Amino acid sequence: MARIYKRNRVWYLDIRVNGKRHRKRIGASKKLAELALKDAEVKVVRDDIGFITKDLTLVEFFKRYKEYSSVNHRPLTFKRYSAVIDHFREFLNTKNINCDRLSRLNTELIERYKSYRRTSWVNPNGDRITSPTEVTQHSRKGARANTVNFEVSALRTMFNLAIEWGYLKYNPASKIKKIKPDDAKPPRFLAKKECSRLLKASPSELASIFYTFLNTGMRKSELENLEWSDIDLRRKKIRIRKKETWRPKTNERDIPLNRGTYELLKELKIQNESGIKSRYVFPGKDGERTKVKLREKLIKVAIQAQIPDLTKLHTLRHTFASHLVMNGVDLPTVQKLLGHADIETTMVYSHLAPEHLAGAVDKIELS
Repeated sequence: MARIYKRNRVWYLDIRVNGKRHRKRIGASKKLAELALKDAEVKVVRDDIGFITKDLTLVEFFKRYKEYSSVNHRPLTFKRYSAVIDHFREFLNTKNINCDRLSRLNTELIERYKSYRRTSWVNPNGDRITSPTEVTQHSRKGARANTVNFEVSALRTMFNLAIEWGYLKYNPASKIKKIKPDDAKPPRFLAKKECSRLLKASPSELASIFYTFLNTGMRKSELENLEWSDIDLRRKKIRIRKKETWRPKTNERDIPLNRGTYELLKELKIQNESGIKSRYVFPGKDGERTKVKLREKLIKVAIQAQIPDLTKLHTLRHTFASHLVMNGVDLPTVQKLLGHADIETTMVYSHLAPEHLAGAVDKIELS
């Protein structure tokens, strides 16, 4: 049973589906309400009505999603998803878009969000700049294609969960196409002389951390959660493995120790056993997991060492991978050492080994 009715100059659709009553605000047009009524009657027959049990506000949904993400995702993933939510809400506010509920989301809106992110001024991390005073030589017009693609994918994931929870019938981001990257820059990596200057300019505790980054290619969270039980000095390897309170981004993996890293870890273990006796390899002053803001420390040391454009810890990971490739290590091996789930991610380093790739082709000659 379905009907339309008017209240305070606004028309509503009132329909009962599977024993449940649903009401939907249509607007001031009676003609539009009549069309909505006919459309609803047809969809009821096709069992495709699309009404939801509860039409949440976006504010409430995003709040619930953050609660879900904080429990089910790694801290870094939670942080990135929270940033996407902030960017999307910022977009709605900046453009004065009246979309306060999940039911008002649509594909066109997501496309407009893509355009907004590609044309707004952003800082080096991709966050939107809200004041002209924030614009620096490192700022740029528009988030990069890969950043926007990730954000749309994140929204798609969120709205899929809204469907599972019964708050949405269709995902407005499901058919959004990816932007073809045309602005991706080769990853910045340090030359050997720059590595040397960085380590010489670093205090001893930071030098140990930066040296380990450069010689193992570990991610920041992997190093911060590295425990002595993960170190096998006899077999000279590091095991990146799951723990009760943390898990790696991809699968568990082993990283062999080169001579320098082996000697460093052996010395650090001796210091640990005669000192605070922490289970962490690089602990904080209290012996627990370090809370040092490593990126800020890296930037300060890089300025002191006169190393340009060194603003990310990930550059040290890129340095490890880049020098492996330039020394003839094949990309699948680099993939395993870095813990990349997809070889496509590792292919970003392929331009560093033109002679190595050419040599691989020279090994066959078909006639």
